[in-house]
Amino acid sequence: MAKAVIAGNWKMHMTCAQAREFAAAFRPLIADLPGDRQVVIAPPFTAIPTLSRHLEGAGVAIAAQNVHWEEQGAYTGMVSAPMLVEHAVTHAIVGHSEPRKYFSESDEQINLRARTAQKHGLVPILCVGESLDQRETAETERVIHRQIEQGLEAVDPSRLIVAYEPIWAIGTGKTCPAEEANRICGLIRGWVGNPEVTVQYGGSVNPATIDDLMAQSDIDGVLVGGASLDPESFARIANFRVSAAV
Repeated sequence: MAKAVIAGNWKMHMTCAQAREFAAAFRPLIADLPGDRQVVIAPPFTAIPTLSRHLEGAGVAIAAQNVHWEEQGAYTGMVSAPMLVEHAVTHAIVGHSEPRKYFSESDEQINLRARTAQKHGLVPILCVGESLDQRETAETERVIHRQIEQGLEAVDPSRLIVAYEPIWAIGTGKTCPAEEANRICGLIRGWVGNPEVTVQYGGSVNPATIDDLMAQSDIDGVLVGGASLDPESFARIANFRVSAAV
């Protein structure tokens, strides 16, 4: 059985000094992590070498928050896959709702990012999700199906993570009910066409909601924002507990 993937997206938080402090506090809290799960952290680009070095041997994978589709060139402010691989990065988030919104990333660009990530041995974490308006107008399934269809063209589904992140639940404190999140994650699995694909839920995940989310049949992990910035909070999420009776 594939491991549950517990990923933290630090966004534009954490200096290198803060990343060192986080690593020192976090390591002992996951020393006895069950073997059925994998922890991934996506720090800002500047903190990747620091976090990689200070979590070496702790069983934590390092992700990038994005990746460009070219290996090099006149792309000011961008980071390429070879640059990431050099620092032991293993995963790359692509298609997060914030770059889609603030930098007008298209499904075509996101697809190029995912394909390039795989070409260089990185596992893309493809984010999909609907806005509040789209949910209220019954567009959720159409929107996500389109994002999957266009975002995964020529992408190997066996080396992929898909994260369902309803936009209206990101950073708002609102969490999609676990049963509804599970329903959408099940649809995503079917649309990807690979029953073994890892499907995460993301959107205001925290220690109070993690156990219920991970008890669902089609949720294989979580993509955590704010709660991943606190070592104790994120360690509790990584150490989620699912009743044997579930």
